[in-house]
Amino acid sequence: MSGREYPDRPWVGIGVVAFDGERVLLVQRGKPPRAGLWTLPGGAQHVGERAEAAARRELFEETGIEVGPLELAAVVDAISRDEAGAVRFHYTIVDYCGRRIAGEARPGDDVAAVAWALPEELPIYDLTPDVLRVISLARERLR
Repeated sequence: MSGREYPDRPWVGIGVVAFDGERVLLVQRGKPPRAGLWTLPGGAQHVGERAEAAARRELFEETGIEVGPLELAAVVDAISRDEAGAVRFHYTIVDYCGRRIAGEARPGDDVAAVAWALPEELPIYDLTPDVLRVISLARERLR
């Protein structure tokens, strides 16, 4: 079976853009890869697990939040190469979006911190262009 580093195939990741009113839920990663960076909650899909079930599980494990109906927001390929140009990591991330229906945000699993951010507050979290694009697409999808 392929490892996550220098894989022989992409790994499937599942993300969730959770909204509470205009606020979006962000997590600060507590472990590598990308420890300390702010992003969307999510993680790896398990074998035999449906994508939407993985989204709900990861969201709850990382933040304690539950959402109502989920919509597909975007699919993103996160590819990192080493100095020689070889693919070191390749994740295909399926991002869903939904609105909070239960739970109080708290860091769990491999998350160091959580935050509800208004649109004008997003720049302080130094999010990647892909994360900002997915949040924007999700906001439009749920209008």
